[in-house]
Amino acid sequence: MAVGSDEFFRMVNALVDVERKDSGDYSSYGVRGKRFGYYWPRTQTVGLKQTISEQLALVAERPDVFEEQFTAGGFGWVVVCLEGIEADELSELVFEAWRLSAPEELIAVAPDPARSR
Repeated sequence: MAVGSDEFFRMVNALVDVERKDSGDYSSYGVRGKRFGYYWPRTQTVGLKQTISEQLALVAERPDVFEEQFTAGGFGWVVVCLEGIEADELSELVFEAWRLSAPEELIAVAPDPARSR
């Protein structure tokens, strides 16, 4: 059930126009200057942009896997424990985080992982 770091990186790198910035303790991911995700190697967790309703639903459903990070700009960020999530579900959440930040012209050409199954 666990997703490894390399698998998470493949998911992110499969998206269009992703920008990665590394700092001392984490890496951040954006698309055209808008952040959609973070990765913390020490804790093997990722932070992903979601709608506030999705953030609340994920945390309420599985608090052992998801944790509320913060809310900003009408979005709810959620921390995801990689050892507790399946690849298909994480792929959908990564795509949604990217989609919430990407401009319309990129969204139109990006493959939706939910449709590719």
